[in-house]
Amino acid sequence: MNDLSSAPAPRPEGQPERQRKPDWIRVKAPTSKGYGETRQLMRDLGLNTVCEEAACPNIGECWTKKHATVMILGDVCTRACAFCNVKTGMPRKVDAHEPEHVAEAAAKMGLEHIVITSVDRDDLPDGGASQFVKVIEALRRTTPSTTIEILTPDFRNKMGRAVEAIVTARPDVYNHNLETVPRLYPTIRPGARYYASLRLLEQVKRHDPSIFTKSGVMLGLGEERLEVHQVMDDMRCADIDFLTMGQYLQPTPRHAKVIEFVTPQAFGAYGAIARSKGFLQVAASPLTRSSYHAGDDFRQMRAAREAQLAKVRQV
Repeated sequence: MNDLSSAPAPRPEGQPERQRKPDWIRVKAPTSKGYGETRQLMRDLGLNTVCEEAACPNIGECWTKKHATVMILGDVCTRACAFCNVKTGMPRKVDAHEPEHVAEAAAKMGLEHIVITSVDRDDLPDGGASQFVKVIEALRRTTPSTTIEILTPDFRNKMGRAVEAIVTARPDVYNHNLETVPRLYPTIRPGARYYASLRLLEQVKRHDPSIFTKSGVMLGLGEERLEVHQVMDDMRCADIDFLTMGQYLQPTPRHAKVIEFVTPQAFGAYGAIARSKGFLQVAASPLTRSSYHAGDDFRQMRAAREAQLAKVRQV
């Protein structure tokens, strides 16, 4: 078996040794035919994926099933978050053909559900919101039955008009990750503000309550249990429908250290608490990521809302 964790990269001199991954976080290296076909399609269309750029541990499973999270607006981010493996620098010009290429990929893969994310583009007047709109519109034209989930940046200092434009394009799910607890923002997410991210998701619901909202946090960065519970409460106050919780994995020795590998049992307990707080959908496990099993989760969330509405009509 070829294990992604079995041959760690050499450690630079002077860098502290990283914690060895426990068995529950290890995955097989991707080798399947489906993985190769998905990879080649992304190359042929000149598309980036967060699966590769963020070194997602689930890439083998997802690409084998021809599920990919497309990352628009290039592969260079204007931020430098301590947890993220995406390159930082000055991005290139926005690709005008990208929306059509995304739609073509969705059609060729026969996607029932697609997830679109992006790098931060603080260099653009609208933060890249118009490109999200164009991608949604291209997908609606080309694959009208595909449900669309977007995972956007925070549109720092551009939030109002950016969010309104995207919501008007009507994605099925609007995701924006809080990533961690407020106390850790200065070191883990220094370019962002916790309450600004909450307000973004509140704005989505204010503009269109029918759009599902979604957010996620990483565990293992040194957060305390009660801090995680408070984040859940903050999310519910913002009427967020779907919470994802997964284990933070340190991409390189330069990134934020893993303080703790949270056990599957602890994730299960967090998930039970989250469900008790009223989220329509909760995904909590060491390997959970924002877009992992996104299509199945969307269908379950939609069914949960329909069941809620049916109960209301019966009263």
